[in-house]
Amino acid sequence: MRIEFFMPMIPPKATAQEHKIEVVRTRGKDGKVHHVPRFYDPPEVASAKEKLRAHLAKHRPERPMEGALRLMVSWYFPADETHPDGAPMIARPDTDNLDKGLKDIMTELKFWRDDAQVFSEFINKYYADVPGIGIRVTDE
Repeated sequence: MRIEFFMPMIPPKATAQEHKIEVVRTRGKDGKVHHVPRFYDPPEVASAKEKLRAHLAKHRPERPMEGALRLMVSWYFPADETHPDGAPMIARPDTDNLDKGLKDIMTELKFWRDDAQVFSEFINKYYADVPGIGIRVTDE
């Protein structure tokens, strides 16, 4: 099986690794005050996840892919006078941080059962006149 598509958009630069931690005060059944850490996504990360979720949902398969999977993702950020079409992007965000959030959402949307099925990944990022994200998933 093979899934391949391009999502035209300006890719979000906020990544899942940018989540924050806050300490919440709660009162336990014993009446004592406890300080509990809580992870949350700042607004720009939450917005990035929602944007990816909305675009990816249009391409999800009828059934989750099975077995060993190869994933190729190409991130295309807007070209400009300094960074022409086709130039490699060597600025942040890092490819691994971009792909972690993308894979988590693809798992949530049932592209596969578990992202551990992805045994091979090829990730690249470029500047392009047509920004977006290209994705190809193939089974072995």
